[in-house]
Amino acid sequence: MVASLDDTSAYSNSTAAQHNGFNHLTLSVSNLDASLEFYGGLLGFKGEVRWNTGAYLSYGNCWLCLSLGKAKPSQDYTHFAFTYDLDAMTQIQQKTAFKAARQWQSNSSEGDSLYIEDPDGHKLELHSGSLASRLDSLKVKPYDGLEWLN
Repeated sequence: MVASLDDTSAYSNSTAAQHNGFNHLTLSVSNLDASLEFYGGLLGFKGEVRWNTGAYLSYGNCWLCLSLGKAKPSQDYTHFAFTYDLDAMTQIQQKTAFKAARQWQSNSSEGDSLYIEDPDGHKLELHSGSLASRLDSLKVKPYDGLEWLN
C-alpha cells in the first residue's frame, strides 16, 4: 500500500515510523571553518560537534554533516532546501556575511524562497512553503503536463 502524505494510517505503528523519512545530509566542504561560519553564523544552524575532518550541525529536525574533502557541487538544478520563514530570510539578508553569498536563482514559485550557494558552491534554497502548499498552488496553476499520481 502506498499512502498519501496526509494519510497517517500507514505510519500509525511507531516502530515503522522510526524507519521512515530523511535521516541526514552530508556535504563535502573544502574549508571546515568557512562552512561552519556560513551554516552556523549566517544560516543559524546549531553546531553539535566538530573533529579534524568534519562537523555535525542541526537545524530543526535536520542533521547536517560537513565532511572535509574535495567539494564537487552539482552543476545542474540539484539543490537542498531548508525551511525558513520570511522573517528569518529577511534577517539573513541583512547580515554582513550575506553580501558574500552568491544568489544562484530568483524565486518564481509558490512560497518565499532565497536561493544561495554555500562557500563551496553547493546550491541551497531557504523556503517558506511546504509540499502541501505547493500541491495546493498546482491546483490553481498546474505545471505543463502535470499528472496527479494519487
